[in-house]
Amino acid sequence: MILPPVIGFLIFTLFPAAYAVFASFTDWNGIGQMNWVGLRNFQVMLTDNYFWTSLWNTFFMMIGIPIGLILSFILASALSRGLKGTTFFRTIYYIPVISSLAAIAIMWQWAYNGDYGLVNQVLALVGIKGPNWLQNVHTVKPAIVAMTVWKGLGYSMLLYLAAIQSVPQTFYEAAELDGANSWQKFKNITWPMCKPVTFFLVITNIIGGSQLFTEVNIMTPTGGTEFSSATIVWYIWQKAFKNFQMGYASAMSIVLGIIIFIVTALQFYQNRRSDYKLG
Repeated sequence: MILPPVIGFLIFTLFPAAYAVFASFTDWNGIGQMNWVGLRNFQVMLTDNYFWTSLWNTFFMMIGIPIGLILSFILASALSRGLKGTTFFRTIYYIPVISSLAAIAIMWQWAYNGDYGLVNQVLALVGIKGPNWLQNVHTVKPAIVAMTVWKGLGYSMLLYLAAIQSVPQTFYEAAELDGANSWQKFKNITWPMCKPVTFFLVITNIIGGSQLFTEVNIMTPTGGTEFSSATIVWYIWQKAFKNFQMGYASAMSIVLGIIIFIVTALQFYQNRRSDYKLG
């Protein structure tokens, strides 16, 4: 019964990963012969300014993770009060999650246009002249962050909403009998009960954020002005399928995988440590 998924894992995950590790030590162009070059790809990576810039851009755009979690938790708290129209707003907020990412990226690309974009039209109503968001070094990353936060807001909101609604009402009733105010109930009941959801969202968002590609490739196909919006996965794709430097791209992929593993492991360690303190 478990043989089919095991075979699938071996063929589509383990073997490609092992092959990428081997390719990272070669000068393979993706088609021809693979010549062993040892650590040369990793040495080149250390002096590749584009690699470090794309890595920095990737980490910078992860600032949208805490922003999105805070906003989604606020929305979930508001929708958990049983107000009229809750179902309607749940649907509205979740539509971007199930929409095509490519279509959404194109829509936001139009909205950010410096000449006729909707964002600048709205700013013009209050007397503000907006920039050409995606062509400006200082605004392109915040613009992409805003789009990614908007795209994932509904997913995080629904998970938080489920967590909030699953908290037994007896906890709040007992707290009220003890004289707890709203802040104390939130701090000592609501937020701790939502901690598993927060941990799950942080881990998945870090993994997803480190692989940001489609938004950048559609909204800024050249990596932005002065490489200001290029992410590490976009740069890996450029090297692998545009410059045919598959060996070098594999080396960057290995480094990225190690970084993701370390960050994820630290999150698990911190989560266990906080659980121990609470216990």
